[in-house]
Amino acid sequence: MLVAGIDIGSGSTKCVLVDAAGEVRGRAQTKTRADFEKVSRDVLEAASAGAGADAVGYVATTGLGRYAVPFRDIQITDLTCGARGAATLFPEAAFVLDIGAQCSRAIHLRDGGKVKEFHMNEKCAAGSGGFLERAAKYLEVTVADIGPMSLGARKPQAISSVCAVLAESEIINHVSEGVAVENILRGIHNSLADRALSLLKRVGMNGPVTFIGGVARQEGMVVALREKLGIDVHVPDGPEYTTALGAALLGLQRYRKQATAAAA
Repeated sequence: MLVAGIDIGSGSTKCVLVDAAGEVRGRAQTKTRADFEKVSRDVLEAASAGAGADAVGYVATTGLGRYAVPFRDIQITDLTCGARGAATLFPEAAFVLDIGAQCSRAIHLRDGGKVKEFHMNEKCAAGSGGFLERAAKYLEVTVADIGPMSLGARKPQAISSVCAVLAESEIINHVSEGVAVENILRGIHNSLADRALSLLKRVGMNGPVTFIGGVARQEGMVVALREKLGIDVHVPDGPEYTTALGAALLGLQRYRKQATAAAA
């Protein structure tokens, strides 16, 4: 039997399947749509296609749409799931940075991958991945191009506005002045790294950071973050799946407890 963790984020929906030993057996993702139930079924089916013949017997949901999946067995906050997933992949992790499409958060972990303290970006999307998506449209590049292009910057252009709308105006001004796209992108990554540092300081960062969420796939962002923090930054394989993994493992834990209680 397999346990599914489904993370319904604002940008994409991810699913991770684990077996009774907690080993990953399948994973998939798709763009989040308004019909959370349908998108959850679709991503679960896609993950199951590569998982073999075992049936999914327990489903844990997380993310903004976690309550909207009627076939779930349990719902868990994405903060809790992200912490658990990061601690599983990097057992020594004490600090986690999670940058998704609309939210950035810094988490201080206690033993066992539990949340000790956290802080999130407030009000404005300038510190999240959604801002990068909008910037890509203005700069006429794909999101996949942002990471490698940022690495090619020679004179990063500062993006000083803390408001997403004003920051977009800065980007437009830079383009009109002929600033190279690579330098603008690295400036955006540096700006995100500044905001990340602020969040991490608020949770008492004093050691290596585990970087998760879709933005962690961008090489330029990882480099900017390492330079800004001045410490090790660990990035898991498939960082966007970390929260879904945490949901699956916590679901497996709950399932085991229920099975033990039923057998007693």
